[in-house]
Amino acid sequence: MTRRRKGGDHTLAAFKSIRAALPGGAPIYIICDNLSANTTPAIRFWAARNNVELCLTPTNASWANPIEAQFGPLRSFTMANSNHPNHTVLAEELQKYLRWRNANARHTDVLAAQRRERDRFRSQRQQRWGRPALALAA
Repeated sequence: MTRRRKGGDHTLAAFKSIRAALPGGAPIYIICDNLSANTTPAIRFWAARNNVELCLTPTNASWANPIEAQFGPLRSFTMANSNHPNHTVLAEELQKYLRWRNANARHTDVLAAQRRERDRFRSQRQQRWGRPALALAA
């Protein structure tokens, strides 16, 4: 669901829905970026009591988060070259894409877009953030 702001209460609600979808008490590992809303005291307390391990990726390490490759196709199929009049219309388009994506998981366009996004992230991994690129010896 799209929100005007990111907050710990929204994150906790999402984590609870994940836990509810996988009952039985088996451990769940949730990979998150290091946004402070993902690690509020309430979330940490809830995670400890519900057998949920929060796995935080380092800053500027989108290549380390496997879900990031899914956002490239989402951006290109839903938001690229668009001009949605408001958040409601954008949310509807996102939901429509996700329904289509879940029904067409092996579609060639989706797989190609995921490959491009993974390649982009892998190339970022080799960069040193905040430093100039190393000159190649000739």
